This record gives sequence, structure tokens and C-alpha cells, in this order.
Amino acid sequence: MSFYQEALQANARYAEGFRHGDLPTPPSRKAAVLTCMDARLMPDQFLGFGIGEVHVIRNAGALATDDAIRSLVISTNLLGTREILVIAHTGCGMLTFRDEEVQKQLQQQYGADASGFSLHAFHDLHESVRKQVQRVRECPFIAKDIPVYGLIYHVETGRLEEVTQA
Repeated sequence: MSFYQEALQANARYAEGFRHGDLPTPPSRKAAVLTCMDARLMPDQFLGFGIGEVHVIRNAGALATDDAIRSLVISTNLLGTREILVIAHTGCGMLTFRDEEVQKQLQQQYGADASGFSLHAFHDLHESVRKQVQRVRECPFIAKDIPVYGLIYHVETGRLEEVTQA
């Protein structure tokens, strides 16, 4: 059975006992988390929040891309978020390659120019967290009184390491 078929079956079971249809749109904990798409990260579990409590924005590397910042602007300005956590993690795949290598591979595999396709790989996890926090902090559309925290989740232990705050 494919994952898709398993997912539909799981959803049918989930929907049978679903009791959250009346939750408001704003996150009740007034927080947003920008984290990596890595399947080993379950921010609701390692941060202790439930359905309807926190906005979670995920992408490869927990990067404050234009789209991630767009989501944070909506979260803070329209939905009442008052704290932002940027959480990267040890063992991140973004540390294992260089953009140029993958661009070359993509061009060879697909026959299309990949030179302008940036994957935003990085080589220093702590520096990347600091850079992402700074990028969020520099957004003119996120209030300066909203704290932005930078952390690293250690996949080996489940613990968070504080890196920076802005």
C-alpha cells in the first residue's frame, strides 16, 4: 500500500473522533515557529504545544526566506503572534552539499539551466541560525517588540540549545 493510501485511511480514522473544528484562526499561544522540514523534527512534541496553539512554518534548513517571512508578517500582524522561534537542527541535510554541486547535477539530469536556482546550503549551523534570526529581525513589517529567538534542536538528544535572541 502506498503512503497516499495509508494517509487517507489514517485521515478517516482521525476525522471520526475530530473535536477541533471550532478552534479560532489565531494561535492561542501567540507564537510562531520557523523550523526545518526534516521528518525527525516534531516541534509540537519537543516544544509541548497542541492543535491551534502555535503557527509552524517549515522549509529546508529553517531559512527565513521571503516566503517564510511573508508567513511571519501575516502571523504577527493579522493573527496576533507575539513571539517567534527559529529552530534549526543538528544533522541537517543543508550542511551536506554546496549549491553549485547540486545546480550542476540538476542541469545534467534535466537539461535546464539551474545556475539561478539557489538551494541556500550553509556550512555553519550556528551562523545560519544567527543569520535567519537577523533576517527576521530586519523585516520592517514585524514589530520590534516581538522577540525572535534562535535555537538548535539536537536530534541525538531531543534537547534545545539557545543560540541567539533579537
